[in-house]
Amino acid sequence: MNLFIDTNIFLSFFHLSNNDLEEIHKLAILIEKGDVTLWITEQVKDEFRRNRESKISDAVKKLKEQKTKPQFPQICKDYEEYPQIQELQEDFDKKISSLIKKVNDDVAARTLKADQKIEELFKKAKLVKTTQKLVDKARLRMDVKNPPGKDGSLGDAINWEALLESVTDDEKLHLVADDKDYYSVLDDNKLKDFLSDEWQEKKNEEVQFYRRLSQFFKEHYPDIKLASELEKELSIRALVNSGNFANTHNAVSKLEKYAEFNKSQVNELVQICFTNNQVGWILDDQDIYAFYKSLLDNHGEKLEPELNDKLKEKLKEAEPEEANA
Repeated sequence: MNLFIDTNIFLSFFHLSNNDLEEIHKLAILIEKGDVTLWITEQVKDEFRRNRESKISDAVKKLKEQKTKPQFPQICKDYEEYPQIQELQEDFDKKISSLIKKVNDDVAARTLKADQKIEELFKKAKLVKTTQKLVDKARLRMDVKNPPGKDGSLGDAINWEALLESVTDDEKLHLVADDKDYYSVLDDNKLKDFLSDEWQEKKNEEVQFYRRLSQFFKEHYPDIKLASELEKELSIRALVNSGNFANTHNAVSKLEKYAEFNKSQVNELVQICFTNNQVGWILDDQDIYAFYKSLLDNHGEKLEPELNDKLKEKLKEAEPEEANA
């Protein structure tokens, strides 16, 4: 089985729990046994290493934001709880500082569990080096406006040309990428028709496309269960299918505990505002509003531009009175 995992999926490993990362080890075993051939391009490895620091920096920044100093009115300071709270706050700040130091040390030493599992996969994968020939093919693809790729960026085009060149004819490709350069504008869980047709014509086979690694595992290796991602997916599905306001509040309360969502999850969550009235109609409820405001503030860069603008406008209209006070 030929498998290609795009850079953004590898970067999402930093969102996974240690238990989930242990599940990823099963993929490495499948590769070692020869059940799966993982194709890694030099372009993906370089992109990962270029973006690793900024990805981790965002996570550490959110951790540092936990060190907030509560404000107390003067009238509270005569109560016995006040010094107790101060002591707890000081202990909390010390623990957070210690945690940040340990995380930074592991980041610098590249000993994060995610780093270890990614490196394990890289070592077991088949590497396709970036050659001038591949760059020239990618540039031609870009010049004639053929997908995948963005104007001025050859990365996705290089990856696609590398796969066309390297994967054996008459063999299916399983491609995992959370990137609009690959997925159809008509169905974001489907590969662009142009790419699907091209692979069929040149390789005499099809490409099976997935937006999330968990989808690939669920279909082909159901014993590999990314537990935290599964729980998150079930909560998203509950919001998608919410048939009343109570279910909407319940689903959002479960989603609030997650600090990280990948690109496709963020776009799906926002789209629900416009496709499910049981969500959109109560966006002005404090908990629903707060969840979507947080989603916009923390993950707005992952949203499609049009969806980003629509959410901003809808939140402006739905802003609770308390927020305006």
